[in-house]
Amino acid sequence: MATRQMDISESESRPDWNELLDHVTIRTPDDIRKAACFLHDIARSKGFRVALCADIASGRPMTDAAGNSLNSDIFGWVKHSERWWEDGQYALHSPVPRACRYESEPFWCDKSGFHSAIPNEFLDDIDPSSYFAKMKGPYSRLIIVPVHLPFGQVSANSFPVIGPYKGDFALAYAKYGNLFGALTRRLISGYVSVSRTSSYIASDCRLSRREAECIRWASIGKTDEEIGEIISVCRSTVRYHISRAAEKLQAVNRTQTVFKATQLGYLGNSH
Repeated sequence: MATRQMDISESESRPDWNELLDHVTIRTPDDIRKAACFLHDIARSKGFRVALCADIASGRPMTDAAGNSLNSDIFGWVKHSERWWEDGQYALHSPVPRACRYESEPFWCDKSGFHSAIPNEFLDDIDPSSYFAKMKGPYSRLIIVPVHLPFGQVSANSFPVIGPYKGDFALAYAKYGNLFGALTRRLISGYVSVSRTSSYIASDCRLSRREAECIRWASIGKTDEEIGEIISVCRSTVRYHISRAAEKLQAVNRTQTVFKATQLGYLGNSH
């Protein structure tokens, strides 16, 4: 089978991914600002701005080691109308973080809707018109990079194109989507790692088959008595298994036990 001979000029024109990723790798808090500046510079060189959100469920802004906001101090979102991270309801009403819950690969968006490389019916049901109505400035199209992290954390990041865009934006997405995706995932994962101040769940947490089974039924609203009938044990035994799971997951109540078990993948998506 013949192999295609690669032209030297073609090889040299391709990005050195290891070198690029090294520039956005965050190993300590002191690396945060350098990584963010590099992402800003490379996005600008392609005609885009950067907007990062490490956790759509948290109101804490992303900051460097000195406490400076990355989005305002580095990425230039300084106007009051642009400071979305100060809106406590942003993740609930904005279509962008909602879309990031339903997609794990980079996709793009314009006023007509969200567009992904592989059809996603969940994205088709989201209307982005409210998002563009609130945006100030000539940002009519953007590449979006979701990052799904341990413990169910969702990061929503976008790259609005600067100025009015003429032509087929799908081509720009095809050209830069993977680049922005790889750099953003590396930066966000490093940022979250060095910013985490405490252990959310014990690192050696392991639920038994019975504990996971009881929590799975509890997650769909079954009572202890109903669970006991389903798995043929007494109610007190069910209560014991759920209590043991709560201790292992460092949960304070039944609801949090179910939530943390779900984040760790013990419950799956069968119910």
